[in-house]
Amino acid sequence: MASVELTTVSKSYGAVRVIDALSLAIGSGELVVFLGPSGCGKSTLLRMIAGLETVDDGSISIGGRRVDRLAPGDRGVAMVFQHYALYPHMSVRQNMAFGLRNVRLAPAEIERRIADAARVLEIEQLLDRKPGQLSGGQKQRVAIGRAIVKEPLVFLFDEPLSNLDAALRGRTRVEIAQLHQRMASTMIFVTHDQVEAMTLADRIVVLNDGRIEQIGTPMEIYARPHSTFVAGFVGSPKINLLPAAVEANGTAARALIGRDIVIDLPLAGLRHPARFVTLGVRAEAVTVGGGGPIEGTARVVERLGDRTLVHVELATGQGGAGPQIMATDRGDSRVAVGDQVAISIDPTAVTLFDAAGRSHHAGLDDD
Repeated sequence: MASVELTTVSKSYGAVRVIDALSLAIGSGELVVFLGPSGCGKSTLLRMIAGLETVDDGSISIGGRRVDRLAPGDRGVAMVFQHYALYPHMSVRQNMAFGLRNVRLAPAEIERRIADAARVLEIEQLLDRKPGQLSGGQKQRVAIGRAIVKEPLVFLFDEPLSNLDAALRGRTRVEIAQLHQRMASTMIFVTHDQVEAMTLADRIVVLNDGRIEQIGTPMEIYARPHSTFVAGFVGSPKINLLPAAVEANGTAARALIGRDIVIDLPLAGLRHPARFVTLGVRAEAVTVGGGGPIEGTARVVERLGDRTLVHVELATGQGGAGPQIMATDRGDSRVAVGDQVAISIDPTAVTLFDAAGRSHHAGLDDD
């Protein structure tokens, strides 16, 4: 395993800048997830590390050695693709051995590596089968095994679970997490699925339009988003984002939604309160019942078994439909569509965003 360092890396296709002076340090043994929507540059960034895309500006180092001018095979990386790319006429054993034979590794060493990888992935019984005889999950394990036998410094995963059904994605996700724990290898994993990112990553790198929006642990990203983009992209259900006016007197602050809904906030020392125009709060911090001070009407009720999500139209006193907020109730909630409900908002879980989408979190001093 080895560290990975990107220094002011840029990439353009013609006039389109897809990676813009991006710098990032990944520690040895870390599992880092590149997360973002389609077109944000995450796969391009991974392919630049792998050597499948050239670097226009900046540098890439692996284990302290600059590699951006080296061929892919000389970088010490192994890549697992979204599509398995297995040779259909070869057995699993032959697929795993192919790259090792090309570099003229001794047959005994090839067999040792295949046996070790097959044991780790629990695919010993599949070694003599061909890809057409395997399920999608088995094919993906073989593709991972083909990477393991190379004994790389860094593993690169390019959306490897995208072709699997939901149940199989969940199982394979667990297998990758266990693989990382057993091997303690440096891994970089690309996905647009925030559930994969949250459950796998030591740290998440949220990308947007070729730039890093935020880097942090899964819970840092979830609980302390730096922007409305991060807040809206990470988390299921999506965060509530409501237009608000913020007032502060130096020792206390409050957010106003419409004319009648007031939320007291623990934001002592908040400066320039008027610049904050959006209030963000996740559904689990908005609870139904218990004599909450905010009233509204249940418009949609989603029963998920362990909890119930209630979409509440707030009563703002201004006439017409008010903004909607998603709240959480117990799994056995009796709330029905059309019911009048009372909700409470945990003020310590609130994030305020300014007009540029930058954040300020409850309980923290303004920057």
